[in-house]
Order: sequence, then C-alpha cells, then structure tokens
Amino acid sequence: MDADDFRDYMLSFLFLRYLSDNYEAAAKKELGADYPKVTDDEKRSPLAIWYKANEKDATDFEVQMRRKVHYVIKPEYLWSSIAELARTQNEELLKTLHKCFKYIEEESFQSTFQGLFSEINLDSEKLGKLYTDRNAKLCTIITKIAEGIAKFSTSSDILGDAYEYLIGQFAAGSGKKAGEFYTPQQISSILSAIVTLDCQDPTTGKKKKLDKVLDFACGSGSLLLNVRKQLGPHGLGKIYGQESNITTYNLARNEHAVARSEGFGSRDSPWRLSA
Repeated sequence: MDADDFRDYMLSFLFLRYLSDNYEAAAKKELGADYPKVTDDEKRSPLAIWYKANEKDATDFEVQMRRKVHYVIKPEYLWSSIAELARTQNEELLKTLHKCFKYIEEESFQSTFQGLFSEINLDSEKLGKLYTDRNAKLCTIITKIAEGIAKFSTSSDILGDAYEYLIGQFAAGSGKKAGEFYTPQQISSILSAIVTLDCQDPTTGKKKKLDKVLDFACGSGSLLLNVRKQLGPHGLGKIYGQESNITTYNLARNEHAVARSEGFGSRDSPWRLSA
C-alpha cells in the first residue's frame, strides 16, 4: 500500500475519531448526571452503557442530539468502539466498519456525509485477498493509529493543522507536490487577512462581516476556514467552494462537517461545496 492509499485510511480514521469525541462530549453535556461513569476495566463506551439501560429513550435522545450537534453516531460506531474491536483482533471489525461508514454517510446527518468515505476500499486486495486477512490488517492499522493519537487534541484548529501536515507528508512520500490539496498555512493566513480587509479602504482594518466568500479551486478547504477564523464564527455569511478532484473534495467535506458539528453552517448560513 503506497502513501496515497494509506492517506485515505489515516485521514478518515482521524476524522472518525474527531466526530466521535465531539459527539461524546456533547452527549455528556446533554445527559448530565445520567451520563455513565466507567472504570478502567470497562471496555464499553459510556454511551453504549447508557443506550443499553435506556432503550426506550434512545430515539428521543438522538432527536435532541441532531438539533444540538447536527449529527448522530451509534455507540457501536464510535471511534472508541472501533479501536477496541481492533485491539482485541475481533473478527467482526471489517463488517462493523462497513456498517459504520454506511450509517454515517446515509443516516447520521441527512445528505451532509454522503460519499464521505467513498475513497476508502475496505475490500481492497492490498489489505489481503481473504476477509480474515483484510480484517487482521485493519486491526493492525487501526490499533497503531489509535495508539498514536490517544492524546491528540480534538479541537478543529489542531485537526486542520494535522490534516495539512499529513497531506504534505503523504504527498512527499509519494513523490508529489501537495499544492493541489491545500494552501500552506503561512500563505493562507496572509491571503485570508487580505480578503477580510475593506477593499475600498484597507486602512480601516478588517470588516466585521462578509456576506459570502468563494474559492473556485478550494482543495481541502483550509483557505475558506482561515477566512472564517479571521472573522469569527458569526462574521461570515455563506461559504462556497468547488473542487474537481474527488479525493480532495472529500477532504474539504471533512472540514465542512467539522464546521457543521461546531454549529457553523446552518440552513441560514450554509457552506456549499460542489465537485
């Protein structure tokens, strides 16, 4: 498996981990004192324990979570659950991943995540010719990733930095340039600062609000996010981006989903992406 192939697995699992941690933090806040406390010996996630004890309330809970965090992840599809299956070399890991990606793409949040994991081929012969071989290889990959990001911050800023770093490293490893994926942070910061200035009179400083911004070759979307960062979460109306490379387009959608999960990009203030 070359760097380009592995990139799709690494970035997608990193994104799944971010979505899971963000969702669990929101669930803990929503449930308050009802959120289960687990011991070090307990291998199930707190949400898995809560779902088991409150089956009748699960549907209402998910409705509430869709309103507040804009998406839902079933306990069995959380990163912690997937990582535990990998750690124990569970033979159901591959089947669970198929169900996980299908659920997130089709049921988690309307159409926002459709095709999000389309670049990952869980049945690739590069993972192994037999199901058992592929399952074992994925167990190894996910376990190593889980060990490496165990103490990794889940803030969107850190996630964006990690994306840029990993994309650059994978591009270098495959002998390619990464310019088609993202704008280097130093250049992005300068460009986004210029965009937010008053174009009629730059000496007056930043505008308090922009109605909309477009990047017609948005790559992974980092430049658009930097404009939003310059203006703050309520300083930007609509974000538009388009990208022809489907892999890069999916990276931008990852960033888009992160912003959505943090409450940016409601129906009144959408981020629109097109391939």
